[in-house]
Amino acid sequence: DCGARLLLCREDFRLAGVDIPHVAIERLDLRGAQATCPPVATHPLQAAYVMYTSGSTGQPKGVVVPHQAVAHFALNGAHVTLQPSDRVAFLANVAFDASTFEVWATLLNGASSVVIEQAVLLDPPALARRMLDQQVSIAHLTAGLLPGYWRALAEVLPQLRCLLTGGDRADVAAVADILEQAAPQCLLHCYGPTETTTFAATYRVQALERGAQSIALGRPLDNTRIHILDAWGQPCPIGVAGELHIAGAGLARGYLNRPELTAERFVPDPFGAPGSRMYRSGDLARWRVDGTLDFLGRNDHQVKIRGFRIELGEIEAALQACPGVREAVVLARQDGEHKRLVAYLVGEESVSPDALTPESLSSEALRTQLSTRLPEYMLPAAYVRLPALPLTPNGKLDRQALPEPDASALGSRAYEPPQGAIEETLAALWCELLGLAQVGRHDDFFALGGHSLLAVRLIERMRELGWALEVRALFATPVLAALAASVVAARAVAVPPNTIPAGCGRITPELLPLLELTQPEIDAAVVCVPGGAAQVQDIYPLAPLQHGLLFHHLASAQGDVYLT
Repeated sequence: DCGARLLLCREDFRLAGVDIPHVAIERLDLRGAQATCPPVATHPLQAAYVMYTSGSTGQPKGVVVPHQAVAHFALNGAHVTLQPSDRVAFLANVAFDASTFEVWATLLNGASSVVIEQAVLLDPPALARRMLDQQVSIAHLTAGLLPGYWRALAEVLPQLRCLLTGGDRADVAAVADILEQAAPQCLLHCYGPTETTTFAATYRVQALERGAQSIALGRPLDNTRIHILDAWGQPCPIGVAGELHIAGAGLARGYLNRPELTAERFVPDPFGAPGSRMYRSGDLARWRVDGTLDFLGRNDHQVKIRGFRIELGEIEAALQACPGVREAVVLARQDGEHKRLVAYLVGEESVSPDALTPESLSSEALRTQLSTRLPEYMLPAAYVRLPALPLTPNGKLDRQALPEPDASALGSRAYEPPQGAIEETLAALWCELLGLAQVGRHDDFFALGGHSLLAVRLIERMRELGWALEVRALFATPVLAALAASVVAARAVAVPPNTIPAGCGRITPELLPLLELTQPEIDAAVVCVPGGAAQVQDIYPLAPLQHGLLFHHLASAQGDVYLT
């Protein structure tokens, strides 16, 4: 779709069957390359990048963002003024528009970008350690991450000059807890679709009103105009809901190769200069008396799941492409504090739900088929089979009549009760996090609706019980019985005995099986102990929590350090 002429990637990411030259990063030899950039004449309206978002027709749509929009966003201090001394955490996927802030805003202001690998991002304690070690001063966490991450980051957040969040409705309780227990110097709630270059409005959260149900979107960035319009295109009074339209310097050029859709969403701006345009966001909002914006929801079938904007029609189109599926509808159902995608299916050439019972159209099989067409965050958590879709008296789809999914729709296996205390405890945790009545020992965490954010929360709960597993262990063994076996195996890891004898005259590397220290390194440590080697009982690595305690001791330089 974008006419790519070169693919820059790692060797193991090469795309088979794609007739585009690949350049493997590992094999680049730049020793003979020019030390300066070649001269290139770039117009501000030329495309800087194309970023794809979900499309209602089943095909993602490419948003063409010009150089002037990126420059406006990166150099506009209305959201946060970046300084050369700042160290900005690079947490976002490059296909997510928050990366525009983490890369271009960072580099164009002379700040440093701290790259965080996905394995670290999925492990909140490891992320906290990395941010402390790298002295991160600015970070952007999507709203979906806040509830499950803020406690692990409680030592880090107060040291941040600014924490930005957005991409979805912010959890009010999590924001309140952060402000009360781990407030950064600045907490900024950010709003903006990809079509307006990452942020269009920001709100500095300093306190929450009693009983607040949402966080304000704030005010527009400089050189950005926001209009709340009714169905006739007229401005709405204060407090009245309308569709949010965005105009100004951050506007994208439109959708690549989609002139009809561009004309539909990027419309003339009657309130601006002749020829100016504005973007119809599809978001419902209203003005507050103080000039800030409230977000009220969507006016179409586009939803946000874990910070990702999703066209439900794209998932429906992918489902209807599966053999045996005649009709498909997808809803985003609220399940506690999480949204869950639920697919409703009608079988080919039959009004009986039995048409969708073959193994090839089980929940697990459908999920497998969709995973070849859609990213993980767009895969439905449940698949409900119906004889026919419910209709209103006017013959339109009655979405309100679609039933809640049961355990079979969630991909539950034939039930066999958990065995043993570990499996029973895990099953209870799964039920709590996934909102289920029961979980069997052969059930798969992800087939039941689990995802990466819930995986992080599960591992955190397990660690509270003293089960030290990494998130990758859950991805490797997502079946309950197998995960319980991993817990048993981790607990059974043999710990070498302490081999330092009482009254030892000199400690050598052979006496330290848990560490790899040279003799000079050991001697340098022992000389700091009053009484020398004879007073050393054992030497072993610090636990992750002890890293944080030691960091604070070194930072304060007051009193002796005590770790336990």
